[in-house]
Amino acid sequence: MPRRAGHGGAAPVRTAIGELLTIGSHELHIRQDGPADAEPLLLVHGFMESLHWWDRLTPLLSDIYRVIRVDLAGYGCTRAGTGFDASSQAALLEAALDSLELSDLTAVGHSWGADHVLSLAERSDRVARIVVIGQAPDCSDLPIPAIARLLGFEAMDPIVALAHRLVPEPVFRRIIAHAFAEGFDLTTLDNPAQLYADYKAMSPRMFRAAALDRPKALVLRPLDARVRELARPTLVIHGQRDRMFDCARAIARYAAVGARTEVIPDAGHSPQVETPHHVAALIRDFCGGLPLKMTSSSTEGDFEI
Repeated sequence: MPRRAGHGGAAPVRTAIGELLTIGSHELHIRQDGPADAEPLLLVHGFMESLHWWDRLTPLLSDIYRVIRVDLAGYGCTRAGTGFDASSQAALLEAALDSLELSDLTAVGHSWGADHVLSLAERSDRVARIVVIGQAPDCSDLPIPAIARLLGFEAMDPIVALAHRLVPEPVFRRIIAHAFAEGFDLTTLDNPAQLYADYKAMSPRMFRAAALDRPKALVLRPLDARVRELARPTLVIHGQRDRMFDCARAIARYAAVGARTEVIPDAGHSPQVETPHHVAALIRDFCGGLPLKMTSSSTEGDFEI
C-alpha cells in the first residue's frame, strides 16, 4: 500500500508531494490528482527531471482524469543505484499499474520518458493509448561528447559524479535553458529553483544511461519503429522551436508510421511546461474528453484542435 513520502538520508532530494509505493526493493514516489474513479493518465518525466515537470499540466487534466505522476528510479524521491534503462524503468511502472489496478490507461512520456512509456506499452495491455512529447525517434540530433564516446562513461564516471555534485546553479540554468524555446523565461515558473533541485536529486549514474546506453538502444530500435509495431493509438506532440531535436524530421517519421502528430509553434523541447494549455487541449481531444475551458488567466493565446 502507498504511504506518505518523507525525507531521509543525506542525498539531496526535492520536497516530496506524494506517496511511496513499495515495489520490490524500490519505493516509487507517486502523486495522484483527480477523481479516483476517472480515466487514468500516467505522466512520465525525462532526463534531469522529476514529476514536477508536470506541475503546470496536471491541473488542466485532473478535473476529469485520474492523473498519476511518478519519480522514475534514480530521480527525486525514488532512490535507486541501478535499473535506469527503459526496460527496467518500464518494469517498475508495470508493477505500479498492477498495484494500483489501473486499466485503459493513457501513458504520456516527455523526452526520455517516451522511451519508458513505449517500453511499458510493450509489456502491459493496461496501456491503451500513448502520448509522446518532445522526443525524436532516435538521438541522432543530440551532440554526445566525443570523449564520452571514445572512453565510455565507465572511465568518466568519477569525473561526471564530481561535475554533477559541484556544478553551480547559474551554470545549470544555462544548460537546462536548451530544454525550452530560445527566450523562454525560467523565472515565470512557480518555483524556478525546482529545476536545479531535481537535477541535484538525480543519480549521477544516469548520465551514462542517457548519453551512452540510450543512443545505442535507439539505433537498434528507434521509437517510430516501436510505435508502428505496437499499433496502439499514439499522439506525438512536438515544439517547433525545439533546440534539441529537429521538429520537422521527427514529426515526419512518426506520421509515416501512423501516429497523430501535432506541432506547437511557440514551444521548444518541453511543451508541457511552456504551453501547458495547448498540450492539455491536445491530450483531452486525443482521449475523447471534454474540451479544456480557456479562462481569462490563460496566457497562451487562442488555438483550435
